[in-house]
Amino acid sequence: MAATTASRNLPLAEQFLPQEGAARYVGYALMAIAGTILLWASAQVKVPFFPVPMTMQTVAVLAIAGTYGFRLGLATIALYMVEGAFGLPVFAGGAGLAYMAGPTGGFLAGFVVQTAVVGWAVDRGVSKNIIALFAVMLVSEVVMFALGYSWLANAIGAEKSWMFGVQPFILGDLFKTAIAAGLVFAGASKLAKK
Repeated sequence: MAATTASRNLPLAEQFLPQEGAARYVGYALMAIAGTILLWASAQVKVPFFPVPMTMQTVAVLAIAGTYGFRLGLATIALYMVEGAFGLPVFAGGAGLAYMAGPTGGFLAGFVVQTAVVGWAVDRGVSKNIIALFAVMLVSEVVMFALGYSWLANAIGAEKSWMFGVQPFILGDLFKTAIAAGLVFAGASKLAKK
């Protein structure tokens, strides 16, 4: 079945939901819950990488933003943050408000902004172009790192924040950004051909 022009402008996930009624909202809720489960699982996975092991959380954040779009993506990341604030062990190294206000708090806030940036761009059709999609995801990564760095610098100083909170993760996050952009673009391309 060929996708209509209107449906091609929707984020990938929304193209599988009913267009109206209560079923649409149930679909939103189920997708948001599924997204938080993916975020939780990705935060627990540690992959050997140079110079430090990496979690797959950035891939999950970018993939959710890229497939869910702005509204559903933000709702999903907000639900994830609420789960963590209430003490559910959804983050990579802890849970609760004290953990969220700790050294990684800026990176968690960065995930929210990252989701908004990528989701907004996807809602405007950027997922149809792999270069543009990768560029938007890369910009969102820079914003996330800037927020994380600034927050961490207040706790341990600018130099240590760069050396321990940003620099070791740059290569891994470039790799994860490429993976996420490739996955979202592949999904968008496949759906566009139907």
